[in-house]
Amino acid sequence: MGEQVADKFLKDSAVKSFDQRHREIINTNIEKYRLAFEQSKSKFFDLENSKKKAHLVKWKTIENLERYLLDFESNFTKRGGQVIWANDAEEARHEVFKIMERHQAQSVVKSKSMAMEEIELDHFLAKQNVEIFTGDFDTPSDASAEQMTVEGGELLRQKYTRADIGISGANFIIADTGSIAITENDGNARLTTSFPKVHIALVGIEKIIPSIVDLDLFWPLVASHGTGQNLTVYNTILGGPRQGQDTDGPEEMYVILLDNGRTNVLEKNDQRQALYCICGEACLNLCPTYQNIAGQTYDTIYKILIDSLIPPNVNSVSEFKYPAYASALCGKCFDACAVGIDYQRLALLNRRDSVQQGLIPQAEKRVWEVFTYAIQRRGLIDFFSGRTKNFFLRSFLRKIWGKHLELPKLAKKSFAKQWKEQKD
Repeated sequence: MGEQVADKFLKDSAVKSFDQRHREIINTNIEKYRLAFEQSKSKFFDLENSKKKAHLVKWKTIENLERYLLDFESNFTKRGGQVIWANDAEEARHEVFKIMERHQAQSVVKSKSMAMEEIELDHFLAKQNVEIFTGDFDTPSDASAEQMTVEGGELLRQKYTRADIGISGANFIIADTGSIAITENDGNARLTTSFPKVHIALVGIEKIIPSIVDLDLFWPLVASHGTGQNLTVYNTILGGPRQGQDTDGPEEMYVILLDNGRTNVLEKNDQRQALYCICGEACLNLCPTYQNIAGQTYDTIYKILIDSLIPPNVNSVSEFKYPAYASALCGKCFDACAVGIDYQRLALLNRRDSVQQGLIPQAEKRVWEVFTYAIQRRGLIDFFSGRTKNFFLRSFLRKIWGKHLELPKLAKKSFAKQWKEQKD
């Protein structure tokens, strides 16, 4: 499986990087994002200090993950909510279906959620013959803006008011208030969580933050780094099912806390910081490699750079070796990250794991064994002329180096020989 993914990544990269029309589209959109991003960053009094603070908050939370998750569970259940712990995708899907069976639900509305894509919930519910509505419309391509607005509004009202269950994700889990926070631009999440009698929120355990006051820091960071906005259009905090004084909201609310491999990342001290990610997306948008081959090539669920380096839902790096090797290690991802994740270090650690797990091709392994043997013997290297060394490079490294790159040409004489001649 790993080799198939690697081959696909290399083939897709070669196609995308030389597709001129594709490059023009990507460059246009990236430039628009870059200008918006730069403008939004200027709104911060001290952006670097905000990023450092966010990094420390996430460090503190992830280092004490169990404590904060239990605090959330305790505070959420006090208000009538129910917390479900899911070890993997199968358990999460099973729990969703159990809730649907309990309420004899036939229709489901959902807002956009990467966690749902991670567990392939749409595919699972379709197999169970459950009608799903995601907020997409089949309006004619020549429809006017007014027609689309009217038709879309009518369809939305019908779907959301008649749905039995609403399923959403969450951007943050708030420990001290027992709440979840959702940030969006289209309002579908609010409709999903308000009209149906039952609301299910599916969220990764790494989304926890200690306090509701931390949103004052994280909401602007997500908005500016994600879309270049000062603040996203809709920001919602939900703390359980409808209370006595509430005029809307679900009668029952469940939060499914998804592990699905995240605790495996937690066990790795040197790669644990991958769990700090708040999905700002600036890291990927400003990555020069991504700007050449784009997100489809990475083929990851979460369209963020961290998912190609340390994916939360797998135990092995076998399927994600080449994205790490494709990193230019230029540091733009680190500079852009809203919480200061060291992507360069994570990419290098991913490469290390690839070697330790025996995932590199045998030919490449032999080349490096020969190189290691030779480089440790200065006399052996100096014995061969520059012409002979260049012949070896062209003969044995041409395919590995790539057909679009020029191999370096070594000097006719080694540095040691030139130095000796200069001294003489």
